[in-house]
Amino acid sequence: MSQIICDRVSLGYDGNLILRDLSFRLEAGEYCCIIGENGSGKSTLMRTLLGLKSPSSGTVTFGDGLKPSQIGYLPQQTAVQRDFPASVFEIVLSGCQGRQGLRPFYSKADKALALENIEKMGITPLVKRCYRELSGGQQQRVLLARALCATGKMLLLDEPVSGLDPKVTAEMYELIDTIHKRDGITIVMISHDIEAAVRYADHILHIGGDLFFGTTEEYLAKQAAIGAKPGGTESC
Repeated sequence: MSQIICDRVSLGYDGNLILRDLSFRLEAGEYCCIIGENGSGKSTLMRTLLGLKSPSSGTVTFGDGLKPSQIGYLPQQTAVQRDFPASVFEIVLSGCQGRQGLRPFYSKADKALALENIEKMGITPLVKRCYRELSGGQQQRVLLARALCATGKMLLLDEPVSGLDPKVTAEMYELIDTIHKRDGITIVMISHDIEAAVRYADHILHIGGDLFFGTTEEYLAKQAAIGAKPGGTESC
């Protein structure tokens, strides 16, 4: 069942379009990597999928009972956010805010869910640690646990391995792949690592001068036809 349908979507700011006539649909349980040149509109598209920005034209609709507020989101961090003075448990638990409704407090179920996702991310020993004292890789695991608290259906990840060393990067990719396969959660990830995109994703969305959406096999076939190398990295 389609969870997100984009129909001839154009995006821009102050009347200047950066993305034109994009159409694609994501089915439940798919893993899609968004790739493209610097300034092509990848993060803007993600904000649109989250309902934080309206398209200049076209429509974004949701199916499978999905609402923008039920999408887990892992954004790129700023230096200020990396220095946030809260415990790991508090950060992860804050991902349950969308589940609270009118309740002014977190329920036992919310706290149990937070601890469950902390365990899934392998960071239970860090539960009482201050977030700003953690390494970059540990912080990303905390934020991924937080995003999981918001959803059982879809995760949107904006360059989740940015700034991490190769070993931690590989571990993060494997962790995301495990979430996708074990829990059946739809993954939409912005990446500049084309090699990882074609290794893990089953669909590729390339935006910029050349729009493409299709299976990873179709993307590789297209790259082969034009003599391009699909591996390596791409400017984001």
